[in-house]
Amino acid sequence: MGESRGSIAFFACYRPPVPLDIFCCPAPASSREEERHLTDGVSYNYNCQPIPSAALKSIVKHLDLAPEAVEEAAIDSGRLTGLVFVSERQHHLETLHIGLRFDDGDEVWVFTLGDIYGGDFFSGARLEDSGCIAGGYEVDGHTADHYLVFVSTKEPVQERRSPWNVVYKTNLRTGETERLTPPGTSDLSPSVSPSGKRVAVASFQGKKWDGEVKDLLTNIYVMDLESTYLERERVIENAGWPSWGSETVLFFHKKVGDNWGVFRHDLSTGETLRVTPEAFDAVTPAAIDESRVAVATIRQKSVFTDVRVEAQYRHIEVFDMGLPEEPLQITRCTKPKGDHYNPFVMDGGKYIGYHRCKSDHLEHGDDVPRRFDKLQSHHEDIGLFRVAGAFPAFSKDGSKLAFVDNEFKAVWLADSDGMRVVFETDGPDGVFSPVWNQKKDILYVCMGPSFKANEILEIYAIPHVSSGARERRLLTKGKFNNAFPSTNSDGTKLVFRSTRNGGDKKYKNLYMMDAEIGEDGGEAERITEGDWIDTHCQWSPDRDWIVFSSNRDKPADAPERDHGMDPGYFAVYLMNAIDRSVVRVIRSGYDFSGHVNHPVFSPDGRSIVVTADLAAVSADPMSLPLLLHSQRPYGDIFTVDIDPDDMEKNQDVEEFARVTHSSGTSWSWRRSTPRRARMRIMMGV
Repeated sequence: MGESRGSIAFFACYRPPVPLDIFCCPAPASSREEERHLTDGVSYNYNCQPIPSAALKSIVKHLDLAPEAVEEAAIDSGRLTGLVFVSERQHHLETLHIGLRFDDGDEVWVFTLGDIYGGDFFSGARLEDSGCIAGGYEVDGHTADHYLVFVSTKEPVQERRSPWNVVYKTNLRTGETERLTPPGTSDLSPSVSPSGKRVAVASFQGKKWDGEVKDLLTNIYVMDLESTYLERERVIENAGWPSWGSETVLFFHKKVGDNWGVFRHDLSTGETLRVTPEAFDAVTPAAIDESRVAVATIRQKSVFTDVRVEAQYRHIEVFDMGLPEEPLQITRCTKPKGDHYNPFVMDGGKYIGYHRCKSDHLEHGDDVPRRFDKLQSHHEDIGLFRVAGAFPAFSKDGSKLAFVDNEFKAVWLADSDGMRVVFETDGPDGVFSPVWNQKKDILYVCMGPSFKANEILEIYAIPHVSSGARERRLLTKGKFNNAFPSTNSDGTKLVFRSTRNGGDKKYKNLYMMDAEIGEDGGEAERITEGDWIDTHCQWSPDRDWIVFSSNRDKPADAPERDHGMDPGYFAVYLMNAIDRSVVRVIRSGYDFSGHVNHPVFSPDGRSIVVTADLAAVSADPMSLPLLLHSQRPYGDIFTVDIDPDDMEKNQDVEEFARVTHSSGTSWSWRRSTPRRARMRIMMGV
């Protein structure tokens, strides 16, 4: 069938523009030269754990390699070691890989789990994370098999606003995979005890995800590797990221007051002690033993405008319960002005591993490479592309793609002539959300600070944009906050959202004006009216329908803020632009809580693409390279099929399909384009 229905372009705002990779250094480290690179450097690589030698022997037996390449003697001597980590090298999905590292030449061979165990389970659009090795203990006079314990989002969940994360175990000898997470719940961050017999997880068991995107308030459960669903025990409440220090000691992180801390819990006595100081943030513990633990710290908070100092970066330190005031510094000597994530322990604590961005590979003044990554799509007839920029927008014929840089400073254009800047502002946070006129070579942009309803935001037209003339024409008047323009199919009218008439609370409604001369042709016509937020509007490619997101059905008693961030209760609606009738198409939670935003029509008008929190979160947010000062992340990308002929038949559509599987709940913006035109773009750049 191919990608006959077009392609989706999107961006993920929590994804570093420079690739992540895996490193280690001795504990403590004394110089930059002591840092070792652990992978082959291909793609993004992160969330690593070492593979014990006995388990590695089971894995290599499944690989079609020359016997002399992977001799057991090399594994026993440590000349050949193994790592399990997440890599994006296969279809640009976040999936687990096995790395074989040859110490004599620092050569690394990398394999997917599908390469090793076949594609029955390890295939398709999915996320895999948090791989760790279990088993290998003595039982009834023989050695138990080794298992890979990991998280996957492979199994769909139709319950709205529910995580898809399930913990599985794969037998490294037979390749058989079994579910460890009970039906109807979800687990994160599995950790295996030193004996290989027990597994701890951060779980949503017995509770619902409530929209929180930083402190998930999961509970920690412990189970035996061979136990049933009913034989697991809740041991710690409102905590995450467990790590075993011994068979009876767990370390974990938890937010108390304004800061995150790492704690130690003794399962035999029930005693819990704080390990890290209250004065700064410490997260993602990796236990060395029952008294020592490696953590990621941020010793001084920062704001968006800061030029950060060393203490404001995320660094790896080792805390000892016996010497709590004298932590070992692991990464401050190797890269003092760099963020380091999710430590792991190697060689009994002699080395501490982590991942960080490979920014040291860039020379001063180098531009960050701008990539278009093609991801494996859930839909065989729809392509999926991630853009290294923000707010990507295809022209209607698909021959051009516009986007803004990550600083919201410049507008870029990609077409058959290549990639270039076509409009630029004086500083960051000055332009965003480009969109094409559906008939002409006109690009519309929002100029002004983003995500600030109290600030003035104007809509400009950039005519003849492909010529590079860099002209601009102001379309809106009145010094309001105006954004998210879109033209009708013949390119004569423009719909947008505005705070005009929104009062002190800056409510937003939809308005319509002339697409070429704007409000010079008369004051914009108001087409929705209410004390709510209507936003993210887009006109159908071939009908007088407008799709938009709104919180108009937000209950009267709903809170003003959602976990301290922007209000929830956003659903997606269709409006007939002629008679102004409105139909609600899809909501997030069954009680209208949550976020369904940035709706876009498919080129054939048979589907709507949205960014939504329908799958909740897919990883512990504190483990991610978060943009700490951003607005709320809206989730993954989903499609909803609609009746393109009868708007009334699209009331509260229940079925949805997940398109992206992202560990960082990504705020994404999509535009659809016909397949043939899209291929011209991709070949052009």
